[in-house]
Amino acid sequence: LEHHHGPPEANRSSRVDARTLGMLLFIISEVMVFGAFFTAYFFIRVVNGDEWPAAGTELPKLIAGVNTAILLSSSFTMHWALECAKSGNRFGLKAGILTTLGLGATFLFIQINEYVHIGFAPQDFAQGSIFYGLTGLHGAHVFIGLTLLAMVTVRAFRGHFSPEEHRGVEVPGIYWHFVDVMWVIVYTTVYI
Repeated sequence: LEHHHGPPEANRSSRVDARTLGMLLFIISEVMVFGAFFTAYFFIRVVNGDEWPAAGTELPKLIAGVNTAILLSSSFTMHWALECAKSGNRFGLKAGILTTLGLGATFLFIQINEYVHIGFAPQDFAQGSIFYGLTGLHGAHVFIGLTLLAMVTVRAFRGHFSPEEHRGVEVPGIYWHFVDVMWVIVYTTVYI
């Protein structure tokens, strides 16, 4: 009988990989943060019955719609990159992750350009505060996602991923898909 020294081994009852589980729990907390902002939106638009967007302002629905298509496309390229990593297709992984990074950066650039030209500021009225709050919160999440994707890109070009070890693509991919889904919710509630 062998004596075990030190703390007992961690309980591995979960069938979900620890990194994946960590990301999923983090996303649940982020859903709550977005929920707080949507609650404020709900009170302004539904409970108070305030005009949305505020009188004299207009939201660029078409540009935001094109931006939505760009971000949704990036979910497909992210999925393609992961599938390529799982099958050992190094070129597809690199092309997919670079394309995802480019599409995400394009989305963020268009969003910032929208802020420059929209014609109102967060402090002008409650609707402006909620608009900038929700879209800005999402933009911050896109920036974090782009940072993760940049790290995945560097690792992909250094040959770090294989069919056996692809969690480094999968976990940031889960976050990226979350960012895309949140945008669809923001776009449909705020712009449409």
